[in-house]
Amino acid sequence: MLELHYYPSNASFAPHLLLEEMQLPYTLRKVNREAGEHKSPAYLKLNPNGLIPVLIDNGEPLYETAAILMHLADKAPGFAPPMGTLARAHYLKWMVWMTNTLQAMLIHYFYPERMANEGDAQAAAVVKARAEAQVGPMLDQMEAELARHGGPWFGGAAYSALDPLAFMLSRWTRMHAHPARDRPLLGAYLARVAARPATQAVVAREGLPAPIY
Repeated sequence: MLELHYYPSNASFAPHLLLEEMQLPYTLRKVNREAGEHKSPAYLKLNPNGLIPVLIDNGEPLYETAAILMHLADKAPGFAPPMGTLARAHYLKWMVWMTNTLQAMLIHYFYPERMANEGDAQAAAVVKARAEAQVGPMLDQMEAELARHGGPWFGGAAYSALDPLAFMLSRWTRMHAHPARDRPLLGAYLARVAARPATQAVVAREGLPAPIY
């Protein structure tokens, strides 16, 4: 049995989407983030980084969103390209790029105080603005990839484990001056993902307010 430790609108949103898409049997365990449960000794035994999500697979905890997505995708055919193919290499490239490049910069946008001296609000504001500026060209890169292959989904013709991650990270830009949805191909792509029944079910279950992306 699979159990996802999640919190609404956190990085658990992507594996939640993929679990719903794959129609695998799973349960949800909401982490009481307001009470600091993700920093508790019990949770730190599951993820020593104190971050959400954690996936429990047959009693074994797995953390890191991209790792969870790739692990889930390999449980059923159709959600990742076959091993050893060039398509698989590009799938891995984009999975790593999204988590190591785009998501990492978005974390600076949401938590700029971590990159400044304690109490230095002015420095934190500069970090936040610079992070948003850095994210813009990354979104342009995603737009260019959609233009390159011309397919409906981020990896091309087939919906894959890339799509929950691409959708979640694009969603995180919704309050930017130039969010992901403002780009023609990326905006149309996000609308397609948002219209999928699995996405609508997860959005409703997590109680996410508009705008979704």
